[in-house]
Amino acid sequence: MIINELMVKFNLKKAIDILNNLYGENQSGVIRNRYKTLISNLFTDDLQQGNLRVFSAPGRTELAGNHTDHNQGKVLAAAVQLDYAAIVQKRNDNVIFFRSTGFTDISVKLTDESSKLDLEPQPEETGKTEALIRGIASEFHRRGYKVGGFTVNSSSAVLPGSGLSSSAAVEVLFGRIISSLYNEDENNKSGLNALEIAQIGQIAENKFFGKPCGLMDQIACSFGGVVAIDFKDTANPIVNQIDFNPSAFGYTLCVVNTGGSHANLTADYASIPTEMKSIASFFGKSVLRELDKNTVIDLSVKLKKEFGERAFQRAIHFFEENARVDAMVETLSGTLKHEAFNQYLDLVNESGNSSQHLLQNIFSPGNPENQSLGTALALTKDFFRDQNIRGACRVHGGGFAGTIQTYIPKDAIGAYRACMEDSFGAGCVTELRIRSAGAFELDL
Repeated sequence: MIINELMVKFNLKKAIDILNNLYGENQSGVIRNRYKTLISNLFTDDLQQGNLRVFSAPGRTELAGNHTDHNQGKVLAAAVQLDYAAIVQKRNDNVIFFRSTGFTDISVKLTDESSKLDLEPQPEETGKTEALIRGIASEFHRRGYKVGGFTVNSSSAVLPGSGLSSSAAVEVLFGRIISSLYNEDENNKSGLNALEIAQIGQIAENKFFGKPCGLMDQIACSFGGVVAIDFKDTANPIVNQIDFNPSAFGYTLCVVNTGGSHANLTADYASIPTEMKSIASFFGKSVLRELDKNTVIDLSVKLKKEFGERAFQRAIHFFEENARVDAMVETLSGTLKHEAFNQYLDLVNESGNSSQHLLQNIFSPGNPENQSLGTALALTKDFFRDQNIRGACRVHGGGFAGTIQTYIPKDAIGAYRACMEDSFGAGCVTELRIRSAGAFELDL
């Protein structure tokens, strides 16, 4: 009875409008049940007092700029409809309790035995979600913001290993919760801006969790929509939001999970920024962004001899991919017409070809038997030819294993799904919808 009474408190019409905007038309019933289940699973003796809050943080998809951010490059990314949904209730004991469907409950106490804040990294938490939670709270406190306890019950549609950045979604979710619960003015509800929420998430992942990630994922999840990000000044990246959705042109954006494992790929991922920066160091620079393509090409013989052919080719990828992001942003700016969208698809394919042949992150050199990404790209291109359709495909995210990204005409998605499932199994194709909202509190 209490659960039903709480659900009635939500403004039904407003809820349907908000949920349709986030998840798509005709999804509000399914999504309402999802939130209702979250409320019931959060049930405590204090729940009768109400004060429940509702939050959502999206996953993200990289549209262009493959492996450019770590050399202060440019990236195009977008938030998607697959999200972390959470019901939250404030606590008074400085404990953050996190329940996520399908995972073990987590409890992080922000104070020590003397009730003083204890926000230093804990070695036993490294590589765990507890580290992210403590790290986010720590960075809020370091910046002079308030922190406190709360209970979260969440469910995720951002599947781990999907290349849609479930970790960044969690980080900006917790950042937005702490901002809303403890740092909003009752009158204007300003809270922290999207960039600061993203930066706090990155710092927590770098310093507490122990993963040296860039900032692209957190920015895309925090801002929402399509974002063009320029990392020339890493402390203050330039973020421009672009009004673009491929569905307006009759296309569906998808990712295809090829089933490859990301395990044991750390050395492969690390080799890309290491080799790019080795080329930069030859010129006395720290990153490739401080150079230009012609300067590198002029000394190609020396560079290839000292650092190898692959490092040189990866540097060329960086410069060309940066220019491609600029071209894509220009194409998507202003009144977008079908001719411009076709140019955009051509640029997506160029990005994919560059990643495959210059960046070389389609398979791990240490495991050449597993080339599922290359297979998926080849099958997709063959599908385009057989169906006589214009489409686009590229590696998605870090590469070496995992997912590819494709743009498929809506009337061909069924045939494409069947084609991919023949090789990679049922459910391998996930349709994406660009979502305009980043991490935020739903005013239901």
